[in-house]
Amino acid sequence: MGILVFITCVPGTEEAFKEASLNNAKNSVQEAGIARFDCIQSITDPTKFVLVEVYKTGADGQAKHRETAHYLKWRDTVADMMAEPRTAVKYNTIFPESFKGWDVPQELSSGGAGALWGGGR
Repeated sequence: MGILVFITCVPGTEEAFKEASLNNAKNSVQEAGIARFDCIQSITDPTKFVLVEVYKTGADGQAKHRETAHYLKWRDTVADMMAEPRTAVKYNTIFPESFKGWDVPQELSSGGAGALWGGGR
């Protein structure tokens, strides 16, 4: 199962939101039930972010993720940074067909945001 979480931050909180979200993402990709956990930011509107979450174990993986200390810390930290409630849309993962194809590369799962491409740019 894939989930896209759409977030709009209060202007001026983008860097703090990004820091909290990267901490959450780096810890989330180490969870057994998660294949991917990406954090992306709009080029044209830096207050807009999308979390791309791919769960190997579907709704069960999402439920377990929401019980982790790093998710709870993220949720509480960013609550006042959101300009509006976040929204999420769930998807079936079509391709790659196997979750192995979705797995975060080992270089990134260790927490290095730019481990593969020198900063991801």
